[in-house]
Amino acid sequence: MEHQGNRVLAICYDFDKTLSPTDMQAQGYIQSVGYDVAEFWKKTDLLAEGNDMDKNLAYMYVMMDEARGRLIFNREKLQEYGSKVQLFPGVAEWFDRLNAYGKERDISVEHYIISSGLKEMIDGTEMARKGVFKKVYASSFFYDDRGMAVWPAQVVNFTNKTQFLFRIVKGVLDVNDNGVNNYFRPEDQRVPFRNMVYIGDSDTDIPCMKLVNINGGHSIGVYDPVKQNKDRVHQMLRENRIRYFAPADYTAGSELDELLKAIIDKTNSYEVLEGKHVRDVHEVSGEE
Repeated sequence: MEHQGNRVLAICYDFDKTLSPTDMQAQGYIQSVGYDVAEFWKKTDLLAEGNDMDKNLAYMYVMMDEARGRLIFNREKLQEYGSKVQLFPGVAEWFDRLNAYGKERDISVEHYIISSGLKEMIDGTEMARKGVFKKVYASSFFYDDRGMAVWPAQVVNFTNKTQFLFRIVKGVLDVNDNGVNNYFRPEDQRVPFRNMVYIGDSDTDIPCMKLVNINGGHSIGVYDPVKQNKDRVHQMLRENRIRYFAPADYTAGSELDELLKAIIDKTNSYEVLEGKHVRDVHEVSGEE
């Protein structure tokens, strides 16, 4: 068996305040049901606190409840809101540019979303419609036979986000596939943690950031390039949650762009050495 190392780099992104300057629900939906943004989130927080309820389930319930009698709450409507979501500078061109850079260095770059936001809204963005994401893991609704959202189908919160990293590592991407619990030899992992990047902005990303960071991957904290508030990323670096931080500026030549290209370069060099190591181990153990 010829081992060339693992040539896949998985870049995992939070969405709100990572690829987009603010919460996706606050860019049209909240206003359409007659709420001030702060008022809406206060209502969902109170609902969660008063009922020992997951905050993501709370916001999903309030979205459905407040839509009643005001608008049709179906997948198409949520995707329509998603199509209007504002993105940070350069996001639209980012994915193709990194893919091309990786291809030049014999590295296959894959992009994943791991978000507590709504999958339907993310699916409505132009980049998702173009198919730039290998997989979108996010909260989503179950729809009845009339197409109306009636129940949560998937809820992604800050702790269960980590399961999706293990799915990516093992290449077991279907959320209902229990094969994610199977043992994989390190050399058989599709995307070892060393070849993983996690980009996020806040507390909800910390478990993923920490997991990637302590396993030799690359966790990056981003902050709004206009507001320039670095307090959170400074704290995350001090606490060893992240290895790097940069403005959420995805344009060519930006600090973040150069950082990811350096990671791709490192991945290429490391996998040459790793491939050699695995071949030598297999020779010694008598494996072909």
